[in-house]
Amino acid sequence: MIKRETYLNQLIKLRDQHLIKVFTGIRRCGKTTLMQSFRDFLLNDDVFEKRIFSLNFEEREAADFSSWEDVYDHIIGALSTGGMRYVFLDEVQILPHFEKLVDALFVKNDIDLYITGSNAFLLSSELGTLLSGRYIAIGVHPFSFSEYVASFGDSANPDRLFRQYLNSSCFPEAVNISKTSPEMEPAYLRSLYDTVVVKDIVNRHHLRKFDTLQQVINFLFDSVGSVVSPNNITDVLTRATGSKISHNTVQKYLRYFSESYLIYPVQLYNVKGKRLLASNYKYYVADLGLRSILNTNNPDADLGHKLENVVYFELLRRGGLVYAGRADNQEVDFVVMKPSGGREYYQVAYTANDEKTLSRELSSLRKIRDTYPKYLLTTDFDTANYDGIQKLNIIDWLLA
Repeated sequence: MIKRETYLNQLIKLRDQHLIKVFTGIRRCGKTTLMQSFRDFLLNDDVFEKRIFSLNFEEREAADFSSWEDVYDHIIGALSTGGMRYVFLDEVQILPHFEKLVDALFVKNDIDLYITGSNAFLLSSELGTLLSGRYIAIGVHPFSFSEYVASFGDSANPDRLFRQYLNSSCFPEAVNISKTSPEMEPAYLRSLYDTVVVKDIVNRHHLRKFDTLQQVINFLFDSVGSVVSPNNITDVLTRATGSKISHNTVQKYLRYFSESYLIYPVQLYNVKGKRLLASNYKYYVADLGLRSILNTNNPDADLGHKLENVVYFELLRRGGLVYAGRADNQEVDFVVMKPSGGREYYQVAYTANDEKTLSRELSSLRKIRDTYPKYLLTTDFDTANYDGIQKLNIIDWLLA
């Protein structure tokens, strides 16, 4: 099992602080395993086992509880006293009135509470209102490239694995399957995709037009890294299918995809005007392997947008608010507002070896007159500094 040190270190820093730690992210991205790793850390740090309680609401054992009060009584009865007690609740949103259980546990000063959820309903529901200012959300994603390389052991070749990373899945279980039975990886991803779409979207929202939903997903997966709007999606799909798809339906589906963490919307930011642009977004997919099973994936096609997808999630892991930028009608792939108050700018290209391409990729960054760091990430092996813009090899940057 790969120790996900970045997330684990966050939890160690947050330990015993009177905040609910909420793990969010798409199904099977590793939230449960992360909680188990932190539980093991506590045991190794001499926390008595009877002061740790774990319950997964997707498992059979949780079905015996008829109310949140029953769960609360069971938890309190199972824990011993005499120090800080640790409670881990997995997929807690399945329990009716789960927010009341969470609140009842939170108010006890000797309970440190950790919960997970696979859709944004967890924080957009009554819980978000009830516990405003009393929780911290930790977004969990499938393997980063450094974790992906580590999963293959000391003999791993990062350059070889990087092309594989761009065209296959980085869900932890999919990576394990790919090592022993690569032919089974698409079947696993299809099952996972169906679970997310059916359980977290179709069933939860009582949808009937599955074909339209699938068309919108296909459009977004094909448009990774491109600026799109609901009007744009509506027009393209109406022309392609011959049947009218309403603007409101597309907007609603976009929200559902975001809530299930299948798709991540990225708002545009006007660098010179220092303001957000409301109408258009870029969209990135939680796992490129999911994109591959829905499209005829050519490993050599669309490499620039695949790289963007990888960089976007790496920037999320490293902290800050990530936007897509505009500078004088030119795109800056990413603008990152760091927690410290600073900014970083990123342009991503598969290669910039020829002068024409290099000039094009640098031009939007050169229009930004502030002194915050600016980077051009490519697969080229050379590094250089162009008037303060640092060109870096993307593999080195991902492993740094």
